Amino acid sequence: MSPPKRRTGVKAAYATLGCKVSQYETQAMRTAMEERGFETVPFSSAADVYVINSCTVTSTGDKKSRQMVHRARRTNPDAAVVLCGCFPQASPEKAEEEKCADIICGTADRLKLPDMVEKFLSERERIVRVKKDIRHESYEPMRVDRLDEHTRAYIKIEDGCDRFCSYCLVPFARGNVRSRPIDDIKREAAELFKNGYLEAVLIGINLSAYSWDGHDLADAVQAAADSGIPRIRLGSLEPDLLTEKMLSQLAGIPGFCRQFHISLQSGSDSVLRRMNRKYSSEEYAALTEKIRVLMPDAAITTDIMVGFPGETEEEFGETAAFAEKIGFASAHIFVYSPRPGTAAASMAGRVPPEIGKRRSRKLSETVEKSAERRRKWLVGRFATVLALDFDGENTLCIAEDGTETLVKGKQNGILYVKYTEEKGGNMVAERTE
Repeated sequence: MSPPKRRTGVKAAYATLGCKVSQYETQAMRTAMEERGFETVPFSSAADVYVINSCTVTSTGDKKSRQMVHRARRTNPDAAVVLCGCFPQASPEKAEEEKCADIICGTADRLKLPDMVEKFLSERERIVRVKKDIRHESYEPMRVDRLDEHTRAYIKIEDGCDRFCSYCLVPFARGNVRSRPIDDIKREAAELFKNGYLEAVLIGINLSAYSWDGHDLADAVQAAADSGIPRIRLGSLEPDLLTEKMLSQLAGIPGFCRQFHISLQSGSDSVLRRMNRKYSSEEYAALTEKIRVLMPDAAITTDIMVGFPGETEEEFGETAAFAEKIGFASAHIFVYSPRPGTAAASMAGRVPPEIGKRRSRKLSETVEKSAERRRKWLVGRFATVLALDFDGENTLCIAEDGTETLVKGKQNGILYVKYTEEKGGNMVAERTE
């Protein structure tokens, strides 16, 4: 079979809504399109093809995805507009109603996008290709050798989730847990390192569930480290899937970044049960203690939801007290919003929005106090940081524990620094020789 004909002079633009996994997948689709000859241009410019990789975690994500489709159609009425990702997969009927979308596909077979675009450009007939059941899909191999960031690279190693938390549609949009072969992780990390990236961030929909041929998440980190890339960081983690054996192995891997973003959602056991989370607050606390024994300098960050159906003032108080007890370095705090199609959407005891917002503000203040304590503790200490962006005066860097750090002047690569002060929520550091 002869290779597909390469397109010339055809411009494609991409927009991503949602998580780092979706961003990685957009880059993989973009790579496949570029290999077919499509030229990448900014989404705001005139293009022949617009690809919107959607998000469905919240109703707002669905709305924004639809808005992007209409924006693309207004920019070029004759363009091929693609709506793909989690929104069509979780809500195929709603996605199909978007008549401004010429190609609709879900979270499977995304590397077939160039073929679908070619077919539409030739025939001008709408294509709707959303697999109804992706529970038993195998891991879709994707390849990325460069990303928009200059020094940090994201490597997707897992897809799918079988947790079925009562507030979440992700298992319906992503299917079963499936993992990337361990050798592929090492190969991609090596390719990215060759192209100048100094840190690999391993990501997945349920990253902690990574499993391939007897290998677990710690083995995946080791494989990335064996590629030669200097630093490896983990994305968001589920607490009940991190074993002491995995933590011990991670602690011994050179270049492993000591930042653990472990999703909490609530510090109240009764709320955790209604959420259908798989752990108790006591188990979560025990996990953080194990991490701090093995890696005393580790930073624990998290996600917390307030205003879940039925959450009482007492239950919220338990969450606030628990957050203070753990001492998070930072937290993403958000107010629950009902998601049609989930078990929580029909639960009684809806918390009024104004109460949810008040609880969010109060919890943010609690977390900020512990974050500030950590920043003050860092003053006078030394750290290894990676240069990210220069603003004309300072370089924004990220430390191994995730601390955002400002270093005066234009810096490049990995630096050894000493923290001199805490300023405006960031650390200020000076380079040491």
